[in-house]
Amino acid sequence: MSRKAEGVPGLNAVQAALEDMGDKPPGFRGSRSWIGCVEASLCLAHFGGPQGRLCHVPRGAGLHGELQRLYSHFERGGGPVMVGGDADAQAKALLGVCVGPGTEAYVLILDPHYWGASKNPKELQAAGWVGWQEVSTAFNPTSFYNLCFTSCNSKK
Repeated sequence: MSRKAEGVPGLNAVQAALEDMGDKPPGFRGSRSWIGCVEASLCLAHFGGPQGRLCHVPRGAGLHGELQRLYSHFERGGGPVMVGGDADAQAKALLGVCVGPGTEAYVLILDPHYWGASKNPKELQAAGWVGWQEVSTAFNPTSFYNLCFTSCNSKK
């Protein structure tokens, strides 16, 4: 069951929702346990946010095969793509993709762990919170990845 969101829910609300939906066991609220792409997708639906579509990539090296899907997603106005993995457990948010004429490809990565006052884009980039990274080096080739594509249109 979903309801219309009123602002961005905090961590406690997300943990409570996952417990209430039966995705997490009692006692999950207030814990420091992992919340990944699957849970994010469930919460998007629960809180009435954009639709979350999941894509599993068995190995990071396989992300090259998803570049066209990512490009099309952003070209159609799709929102940020949440990325989580296993061996590479550092969550990422993809904001764009740039495919060169050869095999080179770059993704615009935002580190979702930033918190604090808004800064100008140059400061965020200089501090490493956002920037273009080559796909072949931005992802662990042996880690699996889950991608959560966000879109307001359920047909996308």
